[in-house]
Amino acid sequence: MSMTEPRSGAGDRPPEGVFLGADSSPTWVMFSASMIGLLAIMNLIYGIAAVSDATFFVGETEFVLGGLKSWGWVLILVSIAQGAASLAIAGQLAGARWAGVGIVAVNAIIQMLILPAYPWWAAMLFSLDVLVIYGLIAHGARKA
Repeated sequence: MSMTEPRSGAGDRPPEGVFLGADSSPTWVMFSASMIGLLAIMNLIYGIAAVSDATFFVGETEFVLGGLKSWGWVLILVSIAQGAASLAIAGQLAGARWAGVGIVAVNAIIQMLILPAYPWWAAMLFSLDVLVIYGLIAHGARKA
């Protein structure tokens, strides 16, 4: 058999029921891990600014629950959990993807609740949360 003739055999195809498409590489999961890390850093900055009475938040804002300082401490705690989830997902630990989905979903809810304080920032973080959830759920289980 020459090198130019196509090979035939069972080794050329993946096993039955296994889909190996264009997105079968772990790039979406690693993208999601890095985005969770970025969200953790942004939430930490946002939380510290809220706790320290920064002046760039919308004045006289009314929240559904608590005040700006309370939400600042919540964001600091969420950012710590996001940082841990980011490292766990990058390390491919068992269950880390689902923990990441959970903490990002919690962050999305928090961003909607804190939206009156800084609307564009919260909307941007909410959009990143949705993108991360998509990456972890839709592409996380595929193996190359």
